[in-house]
Amino acid sequence: MKKNKKHNFIEPSKNIKISRGDSLIVLRELEDNSIDCVITDPPYFIDGMGNDWDMEKLDEKTSKAGIVKSLPVGMKFDPKQGKELQIFMEAISKEVFRILKPGGFFISFSQGRLYHRMAVAIEDCGFEIRDMLVWKREGQAKAFTQDHFIKKMDISDEEKKSIIEKLDGRKTPQLKAQSEPMVLAQKPREGTFVDNWLKWETGLIDVKPTLDGKFPGTVMNVEKPKGEERKFNHMTLKPLALIEHLIKIFSKEGQVILDPFLGSGTTAIASINTNRKFVGVEISERYFNMSKNRIETHSSDGGDE
Repeated sequence: MKKNKKHNFIEPSKNIKISRGDSLIVLRELEDNSIDCVITDPPYFIDGMGNDWDMEKLDEKTSKAGIVKSLPVGMKFDPKQGKELQIFMEAISKEVFRILKPGGFFISFSQGRLYHRMAVAIEDCGFEIRDMLVWKREGQAKAFTQDHFIKKMDISDEEKKSIIEKLDGRKTPQLKAQSEPMVLAQKPREGTFVDNWLKWETGLIDVKPTLDGKFPGTVMNVEKPKGEERKFNHMTLKPLALIEHLIKIFSKEGQVILDPFLGSGTTAIASINTNRKFVGVEISERYFNMSKNRIETHSSDGGDE
């Protein structure tokens, strides 16, 4: 295992460099215009999970039947989450803007009610928002009735029954989740598309990769991770096929992909499978070790997941 002393990276596989640390600190050490494409899934500040990815704190909160402060996981709503996310992503995006090559793409997963904050944070740092991409997948219905709360009210049983009948089965405002948005941003080009490509080999997309035999679209229908892929226990695990698809469209072989929030290492594995170089950063010791072991095992197995 090689070690890059300059940035304190380790190389668990050829052309794969990962570092355990705070992305804001590590990214500041990377050179200007040194990354070709960024694909990442940042923390969304939901359910007590912030940019520190304190797993012990989160595990304690969710240890009782998936409950966070008396609300099911995913139900906690606090407008401050969006503001905190925007502030955090502005700091990250400034560094990404600096190290990304002109014309390079920045793709960030988000969450339905926080997407606007993510997009504004990225745009305010100089990026052009090119589109919203969507990962289409089946989720679980999280809306719940108010019957439980009504039954605990200090009123007669007759009044409780009357209120329940008036609500007529209505639930909290959450439709069944079937998609996850991604911000598709681009660092401004130098000159025309052709000028930029000739200098940096970025800014144009490859439309040959396809998920369904058709021209690639903004809605990407990919099943959630299952089987062997599920063994990498991460709360926001993304399907390998989806990340590979994004990498193929928005970069070319031999280029450098960056993921500032490495997680379980899916972006690293996708980079290996698509013949790209990779740089990743992860603050959580648990996930960093998970990623390192996953990359090492994948490489020793000959690159087959």
